[in-house]
Amino acid sequence: MLAVARKRVETLQQSARELERAADTGPPIRPFPTKPESTVGVIAEVKRRSPSQGAIREDLDPVAHARGYLRGGAVAISVLTDEAHFGGSIDDLRSVAAAVTAPVLRKDFVISEVQIHEARAAGASAVLLIARIVNARQLHGLAGVIRSLDMTPLIEVHAEDELDAALAAGHGGFILGVNARDLDTFTVDPAAAEKMIRRIPAAVPVVAESGIESRADVERMAVAGSDFVLVGTSVARQKDPEQAVRALVGVVRNPRK
Repeated sequence: MLAVARKRVETLQQSARELERAADTGPPIRPFPTKPESTVGVIAEVKRRSPSQGAIREDLDPVAHARGYLRGGAVAISVLTDEAHFGGSIDDLRSVAAAVTAPVLRKDFVISEVQIHEARAAGASAVLLIARIVNARQLHGLAGVIRSLDMTPLIEVHAEDELDAALAAGHGGFILGVNARDLDTFTVDPAAAEKMIRRIPAAVPVVAESGIESRADVERMAVAGSDFVLVGTSVARQKDPEQAVRALVGVVRNPRK
């Protein structure tokens, strides 16, 4: 997956100056939610397939699904832009951002500034950074670029040894994502995610990621102290995305101390 990302970055570098200019004149930013409400916020994801699940919904219409998510009560939309492994594209992000009034997250293997400029030009309000695929210096620098463009970095961790770097890179504003899925094995360990969430300072907004399919799963992460959940496969596969999200919203938060 990283090899594909690096190859795509090489291609994007040919248009780096153009993308930087496009980022400076991109669509207005819709602030990504960072202040939790009384209930757990649902961030619903647009994706057609994944390496762990295979085909999810190859005929998915990104705009129709995103609109359904919002009618169901989602607070933001996540769009997969990796084509090789998830069936997404930057055009999906651009189409969704232009069609809805909610903030949109670019979810991809982001390793370069040029991808951040591309996201901003397409209308993203937030960009995912995965702590395990870059070093601490790179993570700090990429998060700074995202903030400089008035977007929000969502910094994702999975292992305990990634947490300190993520918190340091997040200084200045961010959301911390805790991914229950190990990207090396695709194994999902909700208990490990819960343990990590409980360690995170109360002032840091936290998103629980992966393995969330039912209301009971949302409730479990709420008890651990999660402020938001990012839900992908379980809502993307549905013909009625509005009802799929509606079944997950309204779970009362349990603020961390």
